[in-house]
Amino acid sequence: MAPAWEQRKLGEVAHFINGRAYSQNELLSSGKYPVLRVGNFYTNDSWYYSNLELEDKNYAYEGDLLYTWSATFGPHIWHGNKVIYHYHIWKVQLEAAFEKLFAFQLLERDKERILSDKNGSTMVHITKIGIENTSVLMPCSVIEQRQIGAFFDRLDSLITLHQRKYDGCANPLFLERRISCRKPSHQNRCSATTTPSG
Repeated sequence: MAPAWEQRKLGEVAHFINGRAYSQNELLSSGKYPVLRVGNFYTNDSWYYSNLELEDKNYAYEGDLLYTWSATFGPHIWHGNKVIYHYHIWKVQLEAAFEKLFAFQLLERDKERILSDKNGSTMVHITKIGIENTSVLMPCSVIEQRQIGAFFDRLDSLITLHQRKYDGCANPLFLERRISCRKPSHQNRCSATTTPSG
């Protein structure tokens, strides 16, 4: 009888693709593609742009799973237009055996483990080899993964809704903000409705 859950290394079920490093003169005040940087997920509402045409793997699209890995880190699901993701961000391409919402929740919980192991350091950097070699326990059934991921996604949404209600974030002026990247760490969804020029 096949086991219901199995232990796998993340590198066996997910591929972590490095973002492109930019020199300052390649970052433009306007251009064809917004350049997504780590700060845009958290506190930075300013955007740079690029006119460079890159390989498709260097772009993030609606619904892509991303991971910020330097200083401030964790998984995010991108909601917005096509962007170029910067260095210090990985795009996570999943094998068919690894469902996206479950992967997001698993990576989010693994972040808590990393934080608990940082031994007082204020700066945390995760290496690509390190995360690929991380062992995780996961259901063999993609359907079960999807059900678990959807359950925790709904739970995160309810928590976020109640937090906004009690911290004043339900104010209409807040809801009309064009960029909504600063959600609580347990639901790192980032969206941008910027309209690139050019």
